[in-house]
Amino acid sequence: MAFSDLKLFALSSNQELAAKVAKQIGLSLGKSTVRQFSDGEISVNIEESIRGSHVYILQSTSSPVNDHLMEILIMVDALKRASAESVNVVIPYYGYARQDRKARAREPITSKLVANMLETAGVDRLLTIDLHAAQIQGFFDIPVDHLMGAPLIADYFERRGMMGEGYVVVSPDHGGVTRARKLAQFLKTPIAIIDKRRSVNKMNTSEVMNIIGNIEGKTCILIDDMIDTAGTICHAADALQEAGAVEVYASCTHPVLSGPAMDNISKSAIKKLVVLDTIEIPEERLIDKIELISTADLLAEAIIRIHEKRPLSPLFNN
Repeated sequence: MAFSDLKLFALSSNQELAAKVAKQIGLSLGKSTVRQFSDGEISVNIEESIRGSHVYILQSTSSPVNDHLMEILIMVDALKRASAESVNVVIPYYGYARQDRKARAREPITSKLVANMLETAGVDRLLTIDLHAAQIQGFFDIPVDHLMGAPLIADYFERRGMMGEGYVVVSPDHGGVTRARKLAQFLKTPIAIIDKRRSVNKMNTSEVMNIIGNIEGKTCILIDDMIDTAGTICHAADALQEAGAVEVYASCTHPVLSGPAMDNISKSAIKKLVVLDTIEIPEERLIDKIELISTADLLAEAIIRIHEKRPLSPLFNN
């Protein structure tokens, strides 16, 4: 399938994923270069005409977050000045999403600030997967297409017969219950919830308080939107095993995996961690416990449907 007025560009963070998406659509990636001056300033150059084209930029705002965000803003400005018909940004992982509200006095709402920056730069539409907080969609005054990772994760477990009796989907906190319920609906399992308390003094730390639901003698499947240092998910897995779970699997959409994450996962009770490729993981960090699932087909289908003005609702089904 080829579209003469559709172009897809990749910036620095997800070039391998962008190449897969382009191939799935039937396009060649747009020609552009991104470079940095010695003082850290970013320069973007578009090396082909995009006049009158509907342009899609694929870039996660993962580490280094600020550089990747600036690349998007600069690229959008370049596209608008080069007379693109529309500029659509595909951000599989939307950084700063955890700063979505004022939890304490005098805190910023940085995810809203990022939304303002993208709109001011000239973005016409945002396509993303599993925002940390669904209400971030409301921070934008442009269309936001919010895809789900749960159908892809469900497909992985279904293909291995891991569904029905003997399995239970577990949310690592109260905030992830909707996500866990969706996966449980696909896998036809009950759900359980881990009641945790997060430390007010330390970042990326939490304490398991209680397990709500019956997990004894069952295989547990933890699901979260992102795993950062993996402290929370590993602590949850260990608590489930101690409470009588037969095996513990874990899954997430966004494998941030910063700091001691790999060490935590290696030492934990997690048998297999299933993640999506919204964030590029270097080959050397792909330990045996990690199973990587591609989002290329999902994103390609979403871009085609947007371009052809067709509904995206079928993509929410398994």
